[in-house]
Amino acid sequence: MQTIGIGLTLTLLAAGAVAQQPAAPPAMKTYTSAADITALIAKAKSDRKDNAPTTTENILRLAPYNASLEYRAAVGPAAVHEKEAEFFYVIDGSATMVTGGKLVDEKRNGDNLTGTAIEGGSSKSVAKGDFIVVPENTAHWFSAINGTLVLMSLHVPRPVPAGH
Repeated sequence: MQTIGIGLTLTLLAAGAVAQQPAAPPAMKTYTSAADITALIAKAKSDRKDNAPTTTENILRLAPYNASLEYRAAVGPAAVHEKEAEFFYVIDGSATMVTGGKLVDEKRNGDNLTGTAIEGGSSKSVAKGDFIVVPENTAHWFSAINGTLVLMSLHVPRPVPAGH
């Protein structure tokens, strides 16, 4: 009986040690083909749940950077990233993007702010092949989406200047 108790104790200790190990960083992914992008778009479309405005898939990863595929089938929330600039490449579709201005119904989400819309700001039509950069601390929002919009987005950490 004592052997069973010792074995059970060692098993539980080993399980606890495994559970406390830090999670391995996500694997590096430095190449994605055009065929892979087509498959990611199909996956994002099928993974979309409950009419969610955006479904995201990973394109490339080299910590601390992640290039994501964003499949946008409806207007979602507006955002401000306080410590990151965001680069967009429009893979497919078209939309109206608003930058600048002030978030409506602003809420904090970590280092980001979200809102239901933007008051003020500048609107611009964006379409397949366009590149956009949104500096940190800049409100941005796709206020109208024509069908679906497929983007590559890349968040780029930017150092906060001293005194800010």
